[in-house]
Amino acid sequence: MTVNAILAQKGHEVATASRTTSLGDVAAELAHRRIGALVIVDDDSVCGIVSERDLVRHIAANGATALSEPVSECMTAKVISCAPAETIDNVMEKMTAGRFRHLPVLDGTKLVGIISIGDVVKRKIEQTERDAEELKRYIAG
Repeated sequence: MTVNAILAQKGHEVATASRTTSLGDVAAELAHRRIGALVIVDDDSVCGIVSERDLVRHIAANGATALSEPVSECMTAKVISCAPAETIDNVMEKMTAGRFRHLPVLDGTKLVGIISIGDVVKRKIEQTERDAEELKRYIAG
């Protein structure tokens, strides 16, 4: 299964913010949408990503006044991404190696989606269950 198959089921909507958005507004958006990360864009180009974990660590280090700072102060600027044609196994390796849970999907330089470790694990379980069922039918038949 590929990232494109996940996006076909999940959808291509991506929550974004600009690098000047305050951390308070980022926190409110994450809570409102019930999501774990926002992709940071500048002139329709991905320039960062910020997760709940990034936000909490920044506030812990800088206090509540950090909420008025721009997201550029705590976002990850070196964004690891994936392509729509990549396999789930490849994406799992990237997420495990980088120790992150969200991966923007880029088609060239165009942001076309985002996947989470939950999306990947869900599809991997579905794939494993299908494989097991096919094997049972093969053995029984």
